[in-house]
Amino acid sequence: MDAYNLELFASCLAGLEGELAEELKRLGVRRVRPLGGGVAFFCDARRALAACLWSRLASRISLVVGRVDAASADALYDGVRALPWEEVIAPGASMAVQAHGMNAELRNTRFTALKVKDAVCDRLCEVRGQRPDVDAASPDALVDVRVREGRATVSLDLVGASLYRRTYLTPDDGAEAPLECALAAGLLAVAGWRGEVRGDAALVDPACGDGAVVVEAAAVACDLAPGLARDAWGFFGWAGFDEDVWVDVLDEADERFERGLAAQLGEGVAASSSVAPDLTRVRIAGLSTSSPAIARARGRAKRMGLRQVVSIEHGGAQEASALVERTVAAANAANVTGTDTAALCLVASVLGAREQASEASAQAHAAAFVAAAQAAPVGSAFAVAGGQAVEDRFGIAPALRTELGRDRVAVEALVFDKQPAQAAVVVVPDPAGGAEHRVEVLEQGSDQFAARLFKVAKEHRKWARREGVGCYRVYDADLPEYAVAIDLYTGAGDAEGNLYLHIAEYAPPSSVDPAKARRRFDDVLALAPVALGVRPDHVFAKTRRRDKGGAQYRDAGRRSYVTQVQEDGFLLEVDLSGYLDTGLFLDHRLTRALVGQKAAGKRFLNLFAYTGAATVHAAGGGALETCTVDLSQTYLDWARRNMAANGFEGPAHAFERADVLSWITECRRSPRRFDLIFVDPPTFSNSKAMGSRTWDVQRDHVELLIGVSRLLTEGGEAVFSCNLRTFKPDVDALAKYGVSLEDITAQTIPHDFERNPKIHHCYLVKRA
Repeated sequence: MDAYNLELFASCLAGLEGELAEELKRLGVRRVRPLGGGVAFFCDARRALAACLWSRLASRISLVVGRVDAASADALYDGVRALPWEEVIAPGASMAVQAHGMNAELRNTRFTALKVKDAVCDRLCEVRGQRPDVDAASPDALVDVRVREGRATVSLDLVGASLYRRTYLTPDDGAEAPLECALAAGLLAVAGWRGEVRGDAALVDPACGDGAVVVEAAAVACDLAPGLARDAWGFFGWAGFDEDVWVDVLDEADERFERGLAAQLGEGVAASSSVAPDLTRVRIAGLSTSSPAIARARGRAKRMGLRQVVSIEHGGAQEASALVERTVAAANAANVTGTDTAALCLVASVLGAREQASEASAQAHAAAFVAAAQAAPVGSAFAVAGGQAVEDRFGIAPALRTELGRDRVAVEALVFDKQPAQAAVVVVPDPAGGAEHRVEVLEQGSDQFAARLFKVAKEHRKWARREGVGCYRVYDADLPEYAVAIDLYTGAGDAEGNLYLHIAEYAPPSSVDPAKARRRFDDVLALAPVALGVRPDHVFAKTRRRDKGGAQYRDAGRRSYVTQVQEDGFLLEVDLSGYLDTGLFLDHRLTRALVGQKAAGKRFLNLFAYTGAATVHAAGGGALETCTVDLSQTYLDWARRNMAANGFEGPAHAFERADVLSWITECRRSPRRFDLIFVDPPTFSNSKAMGSRTWDVQRDHVELLIGVSRLLTEGGEAVFSCNLRTFKPDVDALAKYGVSLEDITAQTIPHDFERNPKIHHCYLVKRA
């Protein structure tokens, strides 16, 4: 394989092939050929790596290994085995194969992938004397085979995860977020916001949503490679990968970003003209009526290191129109195509010098994107991609071509075929008694949600103040159409005085229109911080979804936001963003208090301890010693921090990492016994650390509680809690082993969870 004349293919959204070809040319690639769905090109290894790092428009970049006969399974096997895989897959790299397309003989893509995998492995075994490991979930080298009629193109994926999954996204962003990034990059490329953008340019997006357009625009303006922060690439498993070359490519990108960022921070918008002082800082601006969306957009800019060059503010159609007019006028380009403010969908003003012979002849140019008749409301999705429908969920009609004049850019603007419900304005009272707030929403019925939330929050606020409760549930799917749980956290310690909202959406049933559910959730995110008086950047939104294997909830994301709260005078650490749950189960507030009341002078054991909040209560209640057991080292470390924050350290407080059932078995063989045990197991678990076993609280609670009872001292007791709503203890089976249960569920349900009395079950466990 000629390292200086590699054949590659970069895929992209249909309609952007021409723009992608131009992008590759700017990266130094000379031989490019736009095709349907992407661009074929030839270059050396260094430019191939640079294309992976720098392309804003490509989804994937693959190295073409060869084209083979696919008239039959045997022909495919022989052709693939004849290819020089020892020059393609690095020694020691794991591999996997994905197949696309079918013909009369190859009608199952899994079978096709299996034949290709066998051929590659047999070739490498023959040449190297060892078969490569196969890792279908996370391979070092991913082989792609595409069957079309009687031929198959076999390639090596050089990127791994799609290039559209920008590093400013989080796992909580959802499956559609990478597509939004791609559409934003395509919009900007078609509009002419490319590498020639300089510090005297400006872009305004009055419907910025989660900020994809403004963040992509800022990355271009600052010369930031979109893949600079990625730490995993498909070419790490490529035999032709040269680490020294890659380090050199990265160093060059780092230097370009440093220069680009410095240039942006040192220049203003049209600094040489008479511009109002506040506009000199507005190089790239976005507006939104959704406070949570603003927080997410700012977070994206911050994660990319671009927060200083992006302005993202709260505003609706009127503010958008004024900002566009001011920015355009400031850059001496007031003649921007537009429409009535109410019909404005998106305006991206691109102002800058064109490539002309002299500066005197340079002309400012602008591009405005508008819906022709009825535009989507501000804040809705907006897409650009050469005339193709992108996904059914967007409901996008064929492209509307808008000519913006000789000095402007002809663009493809996709507008909504199925219009969402007309936007409405909800008036929300101020929780502090100030002026009313007007919030633009997407669903007419959201005014009922706002009224319900404000009413419940007012009552709960009085109760919490009276009871000294700082963290509590405000709303829990009170209205079935707005199925969310909203928890309010009051900061303590270094976060004293801060308020935070944790909003978890219950995944809607399949009978509910996903687009309608999304609009309702967006309305919740817009209304909740206003009704509760919480800063937009202190709102954390997640979605609860059931795993196929059982009732365990998945993590919502891993980017943490750690702060401290207070419960019964104890400082506790919570992570409001990193996981679906925050580290503090609010429905167990009274259960933890009960543990604290019973702990005086006792030896205390906390099983399935999670973050150790119950251990803190036991230690604070006067326990002589505590032992905290959990399978997760992450949670044990968290429990240690919670204990240390309250002054509970030293040999009297043990932390042990173990599978709880195995730990109980071992402990029963020792003389260790406990006066008080707290047991709060998960509903379901299939943790890898448990080996082949799984845990199911309904199935396994008898074994668990028998073991727990054997660890109790004479007269000792255990508090057992679980969150399976349909849980039914097997009282008869437990009684045979001398274990008695007393149902104390009712007295452990806090006031803020009374609407849902099955939020958990709680029992006192004793040994007869």
